[in-house]
Amino acid sequence: MKTIVSLLQNVPLFQELSEEDLLGLAPLFIEKKVKKGSILFLEGDDGEELFLIKSGVVKIYRLDEAKEIILALFREGDFFGEMSLISSGLTRSATAETLEACTLYALKRSVFVQYMEKSPKLCLKLLETTMDRLRRANEQIYDLTFLGVRSRIMKTIVRLSEQHGIPTPAGLVINVKLTHQQLANMVGTVRESVTKVLQELLDEGAIQIDKKLITLKNIDAIKREIR
Repeated sequence: MKTIVSLLQNVPLFQELSEEDLLGLAPLFIEKKVKKGSILFLEGDDGEELFLIKSGVVKIYRLDEAKEIILALFREGDFFGEMSLISSGLTRSATAETLEACTLYALKRSVFVQYMEKSPKLCLKLLETTMDRLRRANEQIYDLTFLGVRSRIMKTIVRLSEQHGIPTPAGLVINVKLTHQQLANMVGTVRESVTKVLQELLDEGAIQIDKKLITLKNIDAIKREIR
């Protein structure tokens, strides 16, 4: 119980709730342990659950003529599927798949509605969260439309460092292991282009890569180039 309450306290969606409310909400979550490579839901499925990640990494993606487009990566402390809490009958707009073995907490809309009805602040927070993610999705669409491949790759690794970065003496480490193909799926290009750009950044001393972990050695210089 304490574990999920501490997780909820750090999730922006639930930060407006009192500890008493969180203690009442916590038992409504169902814990799920899933293996690496598990499909949590498919695009087009009925959406009735929000997921909170206790451990592991989940990717959210769509398929465009069999080509995978990764929209987001979520890890410990993140949540996804919040659109299902807004209205019943909505279908999933993307597919969710685990990149690692995960422990998740799932909350069904039917049991969450009671909390939304008595907490206007929670309703506003849900709306704010949804709008923020919509804004980021629009930014990704803009990047795919107007930025070149190198800029898209650089902007993506900066965004990943902001979401998953861990400061170290060597720089900011993106704490998610990513293949070149997965990065290509995030920026809408082919693997060979990602490999080429990453090698250029390595040669320039802007990044280093060790066991699929990317470290940004000079994030300010990278940001200046993509402005």
